[in-house]
Amino acid sequence: MRKENSTNSINENYLNENCGIAYTLSIIGGRWKINILSYLINENKLRYSELKFRLTGISERMLISKLKELENDGLINRIVHAQVPPKVEYELTELGKSFKEILDLMSNWGENNNKVLRR
Repeated sequence: MRKENSTNSINENYLNENCGIAYTLSIIGGRWKINILSYLINENKLRYSELKFRLTGISERMLISKLKELENDGLINRIVHAQVPPKVEYELTELGKSFKEILDLMSNWGENNNKVLRR
């Protein structure tokens, strides 16, 4: 955690408040959030165990953390079914669904430029 008055924190806050790209990346940046959003866009609803299976290499702690962050940012809903054993599903909110076009464009760009950039 950074100090709130550090230069890094001040710069980050300024960018997030004044630059749409920086704000967007602060919400979906990192290694796992885009993958979680992509799976939910394609599957509509997934159980925790299904996400864990698809996200090869993610730890339980990291998955829980990223799901909580996405939920707190209003991008996903956590649905708890009252049954034994407990059943928890995740789905995109309307705000989360609005990332579909962005993710599609990013995917297309990556597929089109992957070989060019690896030279």
